Amino acid sequence: MANPHQAFGLTEMTRRLNLNKATCHAILTTMANYGFLIQHPKTKAYRLGPSIIAAGNAAFAQFPVLEYARPELEGLQNDLKVGFAVTARSKLHQVLLALYGHATPLIDSFQLGLRLPNTAPIAACFTAFSPAKALEAWLTRAHESRGGYNERLDQKLRVSVIAIRARGYEVTLKTKAEEELTAELSRIHQSWSLTELEDAANKYQNGVCDEHYHLDRIDPKARYDVSTIAVPVCVYRDVPVMCFVAGSIDKPITGAQIEDIAARMKESADRVTALAMGKTSV
Repeated sequence: MANPHQAFGLTEMTRRLNLNKATCHAILTTMANYGFLIQHPKTKAYRLGPSIIAAGNAAFAQFPVLEYARPELEGLQNDLKVGFAVTARSKLHQVLLALYGHATPLIDSFQLGLRLPNTAPIAACFTAFSPAKALEAWLTRAHESRGGYNERLDQKLRVSVIAIRARGYEVTLKTKAEEELTAELSRIHQSWSLTELEDAANKYQNGVCDEHYHLDRIDPKARYDVSTIAVPVCVYRDVPVMCFVAGSIDKPITGAQIEDIAARMKESADRVTALAMGKTSV
């Protein structure tokens, strides 16, 4: 899925997925038999098959909000001249679902469907609007990733979550860890490896713990080197089902500009939520 226009032979698949040849061949044969892959009759290389469309549509049905999000985010992209992404989360990952325009070099390098750890400080916009037990698990994973509890880090992360919940959106700043991850993902894209991808994402999560990653206080007159602005989309029980993320902000912007972008995004998120819940007064 990360390379939809590319075909892969058995040898390359075994190398990239770190599987033995017999296991990989059995999996590929089964997937081809059910139409999830197509094998070229001459080269024997595999591509995505027609059954993956049905699987994709079934998965898409689990996120009907995306249908309403597209026109909203395309409109914001045209008006604000920044790119947008949509993210969701699983228990352990934040997943990139959709891109509109050029969201950010980091997101573009990551590609659709790929993941960052749902571990502090990443995915804070989801955590800030989730039950307390989700916050504690998110923080615990961060401490475990660094070898043990760190009181200073714990306090910093809790302050960031409180700030996000209070104002209704998350702001992250550009970091050295992001630059390093962007470069690493560009390299991995040429020799794609699940193990390398996971290692790079975990290294990024660890790195941003040590940097000024979240903007907790916004001065309308000050300028900030912003990486992303994220707004939660809550449909059921006030828990985010996804987040709208603005990026590709190529120069420092003022706090007032941040607040304006976030306000526009929140209006869009509210309209999408209303549509998803079947309300007509949007």
